[in-house]
Amino acid sequence: MALPGPVEDRREVFAGYVAEVVRVLGLDVVHEPEPGDPRTWVDRARTALYKACRRDLILSKESFQTLVAAAVHDPDPSFNRQFLEPALNAFGRGRVRASLLGYLRAGTDLERAGAAKAWYWSALPLRMPTVRAEHPAATGPAEPDDAPGVEAEWYETALREFVSNEHLDVRRCILPGLPLRRSAYPPELHDLVDAAVAIARAHPDEYLRHRVEHQVGD
Repeated sequence: MALPGPVEDRREVFAGYVAEVVRVLGLDVVHEPEPGDPRTWVDRARTALYKACRRDLILSKESFQTLVAAAVHDPDPSFNRQFLEPALNAFGRGRVRASLLGYLRAGTDLERAGAAKAWYWSALPLRMPTVRAEHPAATGPAEPDDAPGVEAEWYETALREFVSNEHLDVRRCILPGLPLRRSAYPPELHDLVDAAVAIARAHPDEYLRHRVEHQVGD
């Protein structure tokens, strides 16, 4: 079952984050469409970013949080990678994952849900050699491996958030990427794993009920 759309329509808010990406990266995006062009301004901004990433693209320090914020607020879980991938390649997996973990811990509920969707793409291989940080010595190398401990911290935080946070979008977005095996966690978290499974199985939301059986069955 596909992940349902968000409970709240945040497209106008997202458009503001896209505008900031366009400004910070200096993308050339025409505000007025050509006659007969069905694409929205956001669609044209996505296309401009896609093209820029296939040329030499030097990202400033400011670009990092701008791109991650756009990925977190993107309502489309398939296209949010367009913002996350350049940040991964220029600034490194560890820094991107640490930023997403920060959103999961301290963001709004909608940001927590968005961070969970974006986390999926944080495992992408680094395949954009022409996308680089402006000052790599200051940002650290774009390492292929995760920063030590960040992944374990993410799963523990996500597990606790799923159990304690009743916001539907948060639970829907966290669950697909959440291991539901006791063996994936230290013994002190095993009761939380059982609680997460019980919550999903008894939840009135059909997606959560369907998804938990798929994951536990695997």
